[in-house]
Amino acid sequence: MSALDRAAALAAYADCFEGLTLGRLETLSALLADEVRFRDPFSDVQGREAVLGIFRHMYEAMEAPSFTVLDQAVGAEACYLKWRFSGRVKAAGSRPIEITGMSEVAFDDHGRVLLHVDHWDAASQVYGLFPVLGPVLRLLGRRFSPVE
Repeated sequence: MSALDRAAALAAYADCFEGLTLGRLETLSALLADEVRFRDPFSDVQGREAVLGIFRHMYEAMEAPSFTVLDQAVGAEACYLKWRFSGRVKAAGSRPIEITGMSEVAFDDHGRVLLHVDHWDAASQVYGLFPVLGPVLRLLGRRFSPVE
């Protein structure tokens, strides 16, 4: 697959994420290879249905989840999306959340997503929302910071 083809596939994937809703998961499904692998700080699954299950769960656990793609890049071996995810976490009393992260995306020869790996900091961007975990993580962060 040429860099131009990967750029077009990446643009279509980015557009899909920006318009994603529970009712539009079939659009995402069409862009995924049968054997797609998805990994983030919470999940590591393989197969189209397993990946779609991750997103169905997102709509169950969140109120008004949405993605904004901030940047895109096509590399020699993979493509990259920088994004911002926002919504409200039901398990945290509908508390608003905003996560900035990067997705590493690889495509098969037909332009379908074969690999999607999300890179973002779960400790500071999610776990900190919860009353018991937040203070513990902040304490650990201070302990590992260089003293000035």
